[in-house]
Amino acid sequence: MKALRSFTVRPTLPAELAPLAALAMNLRWSWDVQTRELFRWVDPDQWDAVVHDPVRLLGSVSKDRLDELVQDKGFLRFLETVSSDLERYLARDAWFQGRADSPLRSVAYFSPEFGISEAVPQYSGGLGVLAGDHLKAASDLGLPLIGIGLMYRNGYFRQALNVEGWQEQRYPNLDPYGMALTLQEGARVRVDLGGRTLTAQVWKAEVGRTDLYLLDSDIDDNDDDLRSVTDRLYGGDSEHRLRQEMLLGIGGVRALRALGLDTQVFHTNEGHAGFLGLERIRELMAGGLSFEQAIEAVRGGSVFTTHTPVPAGIDRFPRELIEKYFAGFAADAGITMDQLLGLGHEPGDTDQTRFNMAVMGFRLAARANGVAQLHGEVSREMFQPLWPQVPVEEVPIGAITNGVHARTWVSSEMDDLLTRHVHPHWGEAGAHEWARIHDATDNDIWRVKEQGKDRLVALVRDKIRSSAVARGQAPSDVAWADEVFDPRALTIGFARRFATYKRATLLLSQRERLEAILGSTERPVQFVFAGKAHPADDQGKEMIRQIVAYSSDPAIRHRFVFLDDYDIAIARTMYHGCDVWLNTPRRPQEACGTSGMKAALNGQLNLSILDGWWDECYDGENGWAISSAENVADTARRDEIEANSLFDLLEREVIPLYFDRSGGRLPRRWVRRMKTTLSGLGPFLSASRMVKDYTTALYEPAAAHADDLGGEDHRRAKEITTWKARIVAGWPDVRVDSVESDGTVPGIGDERVVEAVVSLGSLSGDDVEVQLVHGIVGQGDEIEHPRTTAMTEVERVDDAHVRYRGGFACDAAGRYGFTVRVLPVHPDLAASAEMGRVAWA
Repeated sequence: MKALRSFTVRPTLPAELAPLAALAMNLRWSWDVQTRELFRWVDPDQWDAVVHDPVRLLGSVSKDRLDELVQDKGFLRFLETVSSDLERYLARDAWFQGRADSPLRSVAYFSPEFGISEAVPQYSGGLGVLAGDHLKAASDLGLPLIGIGLMYRNGYFRQALNVEGWQEQRYPNLDPYGMALTLQEGARVRVDLGGRTLTAQVWKAEVGRTDLYLLDSDIDDNDDDLRSVTDRLYGGDSEHRLRQEMLLGIGGVRALRALGLDTQVFHTNEGHAGFLGLERIRELMAGGLSFEQAIEAVRGGSVFTTHTPVPAGIDRFPRELIEKYFAGFAADAGITMDQLLGLGHEPGDTDQTRFNMAVMGFRLAARANGVAQLHGEVSREMFQPLWPQVPVEEVPIGAITNGVHARTWVSSEMDDLLTRHVHPHWGEAGAHEWARIHDATDNDIWRVKEQGKDRLVALVRDKIRSSAVARGQAPSDVAWADEVFDPRALTIGFARRFATYKRATLLLSQRERLEAILGSTERPVQFVFAGKAHPADDQGKEMIRQIVAYSSDPAIRHRFVFLDDYDIAIARTMYHGCDVWLNTPRRPQEACGTSGMKAALNGQLNLSILDGWWDECYDGENGWAISSAENVADTARRDEIEANSLFDLLEREVIPLYFDRSGGRLPRRWVRRMKTTLSGLGPFLSASRMVKDYTTALYEPAAAHADDLGGEDHRRAKEITTWKARIVAGWPDVRVDSVESDGTVPGIGDERVVEAVVSLGSLSGDDVEVQLVHGIVGQGDEIEHPRTTAMTEVERVDDAHVRYRGGFACDAAGRYGFTVRVLPVHPDLAASAEMGRVAWA
């Protein structure tokens, strides 16, 4: 019979073991080796049975075993050591506490998913894992940051394969009471959803010294359809997605207020949480600001990070849905729906029927960034229509390359190696300390890799057996799994979301060459694949089916495998055990690709298209770059060219290098590349570096900007609103009427003087900056790598015209050119191009 109600009974621990509960409830255990070893000591077999989840472990360990631990003096001493270490970690001064003059007091980091640990399955892939690593690094650095997300009762789907190898989805029922979550009593929030009130409760996860709050709609106060708003991550139709994003953004801000958390800077991790800006506008308007003034005040303290390198990846909602759910908001704000919809309309979308969440993200944040240097370039080009008069290279979208939380992803053996040779806190070490890895012996490095590979082989064999049995095969039919994978073989891994552009099946396009590699007995090579396709992505599912079908061939199945139900645990084992990390996206569609970073920190060599982070980090010695043919319009021909490059690298460089044992048992030239990878990439790939970059480049400027605009009853927010309105009204009359320069041909180092007469119309000289733009001239008379010099006002010609003068020195021979332009300038603009107004000569 079915229970009317159910609940979770949490275990009662003996007083001597009480610190175990606090250790289990703080997710620092997910990256702290000592804490994990402590829980393994509690019950080694049960620790493996609960998939290394301390909360589940404490709920399942027997009373007899607890009584034994109470009498175990060694265990109690270790418990005291680990518990004291957590207390010191939570209380110690860290990097941020050394920034005495920082204007930053608090950051709220909004994301639709957070990948902290497989024990809290609230993630689907890279975006969520990045968010989890961001929180962990913030904790290590002592940054005053909190996370805001949703508590999905079904999480993301668990993957299974049917007999044809087709992906099937099943959704577990997650019990937050049985996870490392604490219900925040009295912190319920309410959000209007098209005239109906949704109520959400709030759960807290402790991530070291960083708190993560998750909103949950599955409560009795709501009707069934509203209870299901937080059912699944990325599930449902467009309306369901809109409801989720309203709860995340609007409800997230209200949760901060209910919890009494005064937030200074709001960071939106991708556009899904963008409605937080509308909620903040509503709050400010309730305090007396106009719609336009509230926008300016909100922008100053907002940071928007885009992860999307292709327009198709952006959330867009039809006008009728926005009208249905935000008509009340518009009425309360005293604005028209067109004004509200204008925040998310793309320039050039003539029918204005779609509301673009990324566009709103940029319009409501004074600071925005991509997640790798190449992705920043792609984003500036993709979103340049938002600033139509601004050159692509000056579009105000920066770039902070992602990083990964190193201690979460490296093996315990690698952790020990780096602790001994680099620094006890190697995750935050600099280049000088990382160079010490070259002092480690080749044997030390190789032994770490061998241990990781042993675990990977065990995982592969276990997954093959369990997956086959789940599909209806008898255990005796998969006895061959005991021979799958060879710890001595070169092992190449590919694990990520199965999106079409990632081309997981590129290897299969040249099967004769692949089978020649797989068939070698002298130089054995094996491949391991893992990953999920979005439930609605049949093309991605077809890629999985093709790989599974290929892997079922008895001739190659011992060297070519697909691991189903990909999660953090599988990913971690692959990072530890593979030798090469394969990445084959169509450049430049990979925003960053942090899986290769995690692999590199475990000594793997990347074999990748120059896309995402690899484009800026490949140096010729730390891996291999697959040639990219993005200029070839025909997709099939492009794939063929790039597949040829991949196989050429495998056959001529990767495989021969790995099996070069001329120096003895070890592949010493390969190990040298492993050391080069660790020493060169270690300091850069760290999430600590990433979060420091966010702090200094975005959070602290946004904090100061927010304080400036909000002080004195938002005086400066009101002033810049008035100023912008005056600039927009007067800009059509701003132009460069004439540019004059002497006709002499300067030599290298000679200065050339330029004068320009500028019409300012109703604006004043204080409203603008006149710039001289100069540099080497390339094809089509385009100035390459332009430099700018502010020109100085010389005289007022008449009421509307002003003469300016400036100069520059030619520092190289060849074609050189210049032009003049006018931009609005104001101390409260975050970037000179922010308004998108530029008058060119």
